[in-house]
Amino acid sequence: MISVAQALELLTAAFSPLPSERVGLADALGRVLADDVASRITQPPSDVSAMDGYAVRASDVAAVPVTLRRIGESAAGQAFDGVLGAGHAVRIFTGAPVPEGADAIVIQENTEAEGDDVLVRQGAAPGKFIRPAGLDFAEGRVLLPAGRVMTARDIGVAAAMNVPWLSVRRRPRIAVLATGDELVMPGEPRTRDQIISSNSLAVAAYVRVLGGEAFNLGIAADDIEELRALILGARGADVLVTIGGASVGEHDLVRRVLDEEGLELAFHRVAMRPGKPVIFGRLGALAVLGMPGNPVSAGVSAVIFLKPAIEAMLGTLDDDGPPPTALLGCDLEGNDERQDYLRATIANDADGNPVATPAGKQDSAMMAVFAAADCLIVRPPHAAAAGAGERVEIVPLRRGLLSF
Repeated sequence: MISVAQALELLTAAFSPLPSERVGLADALGRVLADDVASRITQPPSDVSAMDGYAVRASDVAAVPVTLRRIGESAAGQAFDGVLGAGHAVRIFTGAPVPEGADAIVIQENTEAEGDDVLVRQGAAPGKFIRPAGLDFAEGRVLLPAGRVMTARDIGVAAAMNVPWLSVRRRPRIAVLATGDELVMPGEPRTRDQIISSNSLAVAAYVRVLGGEAFNLGIAADDIEELRALILGARGADVLVTIGGASVGEHDLVRRVLDEEGLELAFHRVAMRPGKPVIFGRLGALAVLGMPGNPVSAGVSAVIFLKPAIEAMLGTLDDDGPPPTALLGCDLEGNDERQDYLRATIANDADGNPVATPAGKQDSAMMAVFAAADCLIVRPPHAAAAGAGERVEIVPLRRGLLSF
């Protein structure tokens, strides 16, 4: 067995950012930028009014009350075409260009209009209620850096920058294959010896959450040739994820088929719980990640290994900064030689500190416990006993859309 840290080092070193592709702005939500995005325009493009009122010369309203002559109107999309002179005012609306010669806006509440005359009851200093050109951003400014995962707000910013197309990383293509005679899909008839295949659907959904494209290859029976055909059918994907059949029993055939097809093995078996019988290697250009069949083992393996693999392909893998932590909600015994990942829920204490409390039962077949967990508590190999209130490392499972 190798450590989790060694396995992660081997796995992430095997991937590099995928090539870029161009997508329309409307299709960019959740995509990862391959290049910096700079504004094509200055926003606002000229001085504009921040309020409804009148564009004036500040010197004309320094002493009030004063009556000015209204000589025109400026509205958004319909600017006043002229120069504002002494003693004049231009009716103006929010977002409209400030006329040449004006340097302040008097809000309409401080005025009274009668015909072409405007009585100003309260003055305005130079620049009052004017948004200067470039207040938001200038042409050429990079507002969206490479590596950014596009949000709804980012879509709006890119649109304001007059950018209709974006260069983004191609989505990693992940083929998912469940194995075992005992598996049937949800809703299918089953015998008393069969169980529902939940892992492949969960992992495929997680792939999509992480920004990849998932291809569910279905269920391979415990048959060498059927398994071989489905594995070879995954060529063209970036990663083949197999679920089940990765251990060393007589019916665990995945490793046998992979070896026969020329698997270049990076590692097999990791000192972790759950998830020890993890396989990683390559069949030519196809990376292969073999995960255990127990539901929680597969889920934890996806969080610990599949997530960083996808992030490496998207160029979003970030190893900087300390891992997140929480206070321990109960006492824990010392650990053995395997790194433990305990399913836990999180609640804040009276001081607002997150407190992680592990589930009472940690069996790797208990999918309901995994589904209810907010995080995994990380217990390093040979960790000493820990008491309630001690700070422990956690792996969050609920973080916005990046939830398993």
